[in-house]
Amino acid sequence: MNSNDNAEPRFLVTGGTGKTGSRVAARLAAAGHEVRVGSRAAQIPFDWTDRATWGPALADVDAVYLAYQPDLAAPGATDIIRAFSAVAAAGGVRKLVLLSGRGEPEALECERIVRESGLAWTVVRCAFFAQNFSEGAFTDYILSGAVALPNGDVAEPFVHADDIADVAVAALTESGHDGEVYELTGPRALSFAEATAEIALATGRDIGFVPITRTEFVAGLTEYQVPADEISLLDYLFGTLLDGRNSAATDGVRRALGREGKDFSEYVAETARAGVWAVPEVPVQ
Repeated sequence: MNSNDNAEPRFLVTGGTGKTGSRVAARLAAAGHEVRVGSRAAQIPFDWTDRATWGPALADVDAVYLAYQPDLAAPGATDIIRAFSAVAAAGGVRKLVLLSGRGEPEALECERIVRESGLAWTVVRCAFFAQNFSEGAFTDYILSGAVALPNGDVAEPFVHADDIADVAVAALTESGHDGEVYELTGPRALSFAEATAEIALATGRDIGFVPITRTEFVAGLTEYQVPADEISLLDYLFGTLLDGRNSAATDGVRRALGREGKDFSEYVAETARAGVWAVPEVPVQ
């Protein structure tokens, strides 16, 4: 029995410093909940590669936002999710909210593991994050003025990380979400070339889209010193999943929250206003 049974629920947010985890943790804390951020640098460290950290991080936790790094499609992810779910169940955790990916066979297997964990569960299955253009591997491309990607004509209904966080927090804190699979997308699909054009228009900068091969893509990411595991994941996504299978928008945000998801144009406008894509002018000598 969890020793926290008669107190306010405590949440563990794995990936607590990442694109979605940081937003989930901030929302929970702002609502007055007790939140434990799962990261190597936390007061109680959590490390996916060190199973000895799992038990202490899960102590007295009622529910977990389960965002596996680097991705559920990564080699060995299913074994880790299976082992983590078992440790969580043995430690008294009541619910898992799993961040998953659309169209990934490995992610579907991880979803099955969570569903069969014996715990309450919700799956948050997401499209490609809009924030990859401002908080991820493509930020440097935008700043350089040239977005060089394969499959530039394939449409993707980019999902806003705020929507993901709002759905995850609802699933963690409200009734009515147990046993639900929420497939989250933005309200419309656009190609990476079209997404680049929207960013260029909003910033008033000349940002072009350059179609390239997967080999050139990997080489470019390596040049920008993107971590090897992220390169491998992105190569997998562009080489396998970004083939049109995930182009259709869904109603997952509306089902979970009763409102529409944020459009990519909203993301672009707010990010441009924040100055994330601004390039300092070089003074003329």
